[in-house]
Amino acid sequence: MDKIYRVKMGMGGRYALEQDGGLYWLEGSIFGDYHTGMLIEDTPMKFTAPVLPSKIIAIGLNYKDHAAEMNKPLPAEPLVFSKPSTSVIGPDDPIRIPLWAGRVDYESEVAVVIGKRAYNVKAVRAMDYVLGITCLNDVTARDLQHKDVQYTRAKGFDTFAPMGPCIAVGLDPSNLAIEGWVNGEKRQSSNTDQLIFAVPELVEFVTRFCTLVPGDVITTGTPSGVGPLKPGDRVMVKIAGIGALSNPCVEA
Repeated sequence: MDKIYRVKMGMGGRYALEQDGGLYWLEGSIFGDYHTGMLIEDTPMKFTAPVLPSKIIAIGLNYKDHAAEMNKPLPAEPLVFSKPSTSVIGPDDPIRIPLWAGRVDYESEVAVVIGKRAYNVKAVRAMDYVLGITCLNDVTARDLQHKDVQYTRAKGFDTFAPMGPCIAVGLDPSNLAIEGWVNGEKRQSSNTDQLIFAVPELVEFVTRFCTLVPGDVITTGTPSGVGPLKPGDRVMVKIAGIGALSNPCVEA
């Protein structure tokens, strides 16, 4: 299994590839043919969001325990909303908490990174269109979500989609442990085998109405245990096979 990182360099980034415990510069395109380049020496570096998606298609209420936590019935089909590309930040970037918006929650999620243009893809072929899996925190202004009914404003603030630290290529998303931590305390703990709609089903459902392009992201929902964040907190999403995505919270 490969892990693809995006190293911050100037105003952009350069991709690096972790293989066999070493980190190498990636040569080629992550959405095409790529291979390992020179070994990266042990120098300080900052990882940034592994992709800059044109869109994030997010799925709500996709764990049975979270639906019960929110006092909502299990959906008959995936509940879809979107997050703008401007909400994306990378590891260790600060989540800006708008105090005027009321309660703001963390939501630890497995995110699917699309590897090639996908439209009307059947579930049996869905993984052929997936580059890999990463961590995402679907930060949510909960009071605004209840007020607005639809999710656009509550989910769409700048910094409300931390993503990373890498893309795990070749990782089976069907049985991954997922955890959410706040200030060193575990708040969420589940497994993707508890998803109501599995990743291949989600790819089929989304691409029936929406063309996905390389770098686009589908999030898969959050398990139970969501809760509020405040300035000064540090929140972390941990997913087996990927690693940990950690972000501080500051006042907007």
